[in-house]
Amino acid sequence: MTGWVGSIESETLENAYFRRVLFTGKHAQLVVMCLQPGEQIGKEVHPNVDQFFRIEQGEAKFVFNETEEHLVRNADAVVVPAGTHHNVINASKTTPLKLYTIYSPPNHPDGTVHKTKSEAEAAEAAEHHR
Repeated sequence: MTGWVGSIESETLENAYFRRVLFTGKHAQLVVMCLQPGEQIGKEVHPNVDQFFRIEQGEAKFVFNETEEHLVRNADAVVVPAGTHHNVINASKTTPLKLYTIYSPPNHPDGTVHKTKSEAEAAEAAEHHR
């Protein structure tokens, strides 16, 4: 297939992994994510990557530059400009947070699947030591 075609809502809602790359192009990458109740992505910054998020299930708290907070829900979208320190937190104590994100340009190796946050952290640590 030339690009990616499918039901992004179904792919996102059915995904149970912390991070799963669906498509990687030259200038953008499509990724589905699932954060368990209370789980967070963790503070991060992408100096040269803009990031778009869409929430398909649950409630998320986005924190920008450690001071600006936004509570978002199903069908809400968030854009994080390159260079913005950010964190995404599942605000629910009972419901998984299901979202998809588009990185521009791509941020993860094509085909990446991280079943859990700890698996993602281990893989990222290994990449930084290369």
